[in-house]
Amino acid sequence: MSDSLNAPAPPPAPHSPGVPVPHTRAKGEPRFPDGPKADPAGSHFERRIRSFQPRRSRVTTGQADALQRLWPKWGLDIDGQRVIDLAELFGNDRPVVLEIGFGMGEATARMAAGDPDTNILAVDVHTPGQGNLLGLADRNGLSNVRVGNGDAIILLREMLRPDSLDGLRVYFPDPWPKKRHHKRRLIQPEFLTLAASRMRPGALLHCATDWEPYAEQMLDVLTAHPGFENTQPDGGFAPRPEFRPLTRFEGQGLDKGHVVNDLLFRRVPHSTAELDR
Repeated sequence: MSDSLNAPAPPPAPHSPGVPVPHTRAKGEPRFPDGPKADPAGSHFERRIRSFQPRRSRVTTGQADALQRLWPKWGLDIDGQRVIDLAELFGNDRPVVLEIGFGMGEATARMAAGDPDTNILAVDVHTPGQGNLLGLADRNGLSNVRVGNGDAIILLREMLRPDSLDGLRVYFPDPWPKKRHHKRRLIQPEFLTLAASRMRPGALLHCATDWEPYAEQMLDVLTAHPGFENTQPDGGFAPRPEFRPLTRFEGQGLDKGHVVNDLLFRRVPHSTAELDR
């Protein structure tokens, strides 16, 4: 794979005579007029307990440029106001995998490059990461990536059709380590029921975490859920599959002695466990 998948965006060219100076935003003006909205779902839906913590960090010039140029083409604001046609979104009818939480997008870009016949709808709320992934996709010709902005629960519940996903990836979600925050963890029975209703029979649910107590909870919840079955004959954790790249974050954790656990479960046929939709 190209080293450019990890390369930062090239620096902007210096201003030359006759080249307009970048626009300075007026108070209240959107940060990226043609980019992702600050709160796409607004007040249309109840404020449930959130499984994610929005992060505010600096957007580089390259990321801002990618957001402004590429969001109208490859971005999706999760507003919950319509059911999307995935074939129309990607421009083809190839299998679609949903990735929830992609960080800066390096691993997503590598997976997209390694499997160009699979479309990846990658969802996050981190604006710098959205811009970074769009830039990586652009520079490496990854036309099989779309970037979603907003709450993945609203996307699953309001905007995706039943049986529309061929896979779901949740890598290194927030472990919410304090006991009083465990209710915020994403992998819960209610989430799995919703996710299963949007996954085709046989679709793969792949989770990974370096927080061992959360890994044990994930294993227990997934094993007990009627919509999924473990791909491992012993009913335990799975080896890291080749298609999931080792990220810098993960490598740093392994160097510190952290244990990373992968869980690979398949959506069982509806005839085995018919779920609410």
